[in-house]
Amino acid sequence: MLARLFLAAAALVVAGANAANARDLTIAARSEALGGVLTEAYLHPFSAVTDIGAVGSWWDGGLDTMREQLKAADNTWDLILVDSDELATGCAEGLFEKTDWAAVGGKDRYQAWAVADCGVGAMLTNIVLAWDKDKFPVAPSWSDFWDVAKYPGKRGLRKDVRGALEIALLADGVAPADIYKTLASKDGVDRAFQKLDQLRPYIVWWNNGAEAAKILGSGDVLMTSAPSGAIATAARLDNRNFGLQWTASLFDVLSWSVVKGSPNLRTAQQFVYFAGLPAIEARLIRQAGLVGPAKGLNEGLSPELLAISPSNPTNMATALRVDTVFWHDNQARLRQRFDAWLGK
Repeated sequence: MLARLFLAAAALVVAGANAANARDLTIAARSEALGGVLTEAYLHPFSAVTDIGAVGSWWDGGLDTMREQLKAADNTWDLILVDSDELATGCAEGLFEKTDWAAVGGKDRYQAWAVADCGVGAMLTNIVLAWDKDKFPVAPSWSDFWDVAKYPGKRGLRKDVRGALEIALLADGVAPADIYKTLASKDGVDRAFQKLDQLRPYIVWWNNGAEAAKILGSGDVLMTSAPSGAIATAARLDNRNFGLQWTASLFDVLSWSVVKGSPNLRTAQQFVYFAGLPAIEARLIRQAGLVGPAKGLNEGLSPELLAISPSNPTNMATALRVDTVFWHDNQARLRQRFDAWLGK
C-alpha cells in the first residue's frame, strides 16, 4: 500500500526524475550513528520502492567543513542534513538549491518549523533532562539538577557553551521566553557562568548522545542533559526505566538541503518527499526516538511512541527553540570564554 501511494504521488510531484543517474544519490547525515539509522529507516525503503540507488555518507557538522566539501571539485554529496545555522549560512552563500515546494509535496504537508528557503525540515533534535526512574522516582526540574544538597550525585552536561548557558539560566529561574533576552547582556552571560560555577565540581561532561546515555546507564551520574532520542533508544535496547523531562527542554531543527548544482536534483527532491511520508517517519521514531515534520504523524503513533515524540504538542508546550541568530553572532566569543572557564 505504501509503495503504491508513494509511486502515484511521485509521478505527479517529481515528473521527469530519472532513475538512471550519473551516480547514486548520496546523502550526508550528521553522524555515523545517525547515518546508520537513516539508512535503515529511509534509504533502504526508498531504493526498494523507487529502484533508485541511494547511499549514505556522514559528517560532524560545522560551517568550515561544509564549505570545504561543497565547494570541492570532487564533491559527491547531493543532499545534506544541516542544523539551523548551517542552513541559513549555506543558503545565503549559494551553497544550496532554493526549495521547490511543488517538487516535495507543498508546504502544507509539513509542520511550520520545517519550512525554509533552502531546506525542508528533516527532524527535531531535543535536549531534555534525563534520569533513572528506578533511582529517582519523581520527575526533576533544572532547578533540581543544580540542587546537589537535596539530591546528591554527579550531573551530566554537554561540553559545549551552546546549551550549557541556556540550561544554567533555566535552572536559575529565567523563563524560557526570556533566555536570549538575558544572554544578550553582559550581566546575563555573567549570571549564566556564575550558575555553572555552582555545579562545576559535580559535572561529568559528554560530547554526544551515546556518551550521555552511557553515563546515565552506568550510574556515573544521577541525572543528565541529553538528546531525547539517545535516551529513548537506550531505554528500549537496554530495557531501562529512564525518564525524559520535557519541561523547559531545548529544541532545534535538522533540515534536508539539496547541494547547489547537484546532478541528482530531481532524485534528491523525490527522496525528501518520500522521507516526509508519515508512514516512513514513523520508522524513525521507532528506531531512534526522532520525529520528522509530517503533519498528522503524532496522531498515528502508539501511546508509548507519542510519549517520547519531541513534536508531541504536550512535549513541545514549554520547549525553548535554540536561537540560531544569537549563536551565529555570539558563538565564537562565548565559546572562547567557555573554554577559558573550563581550563581554570
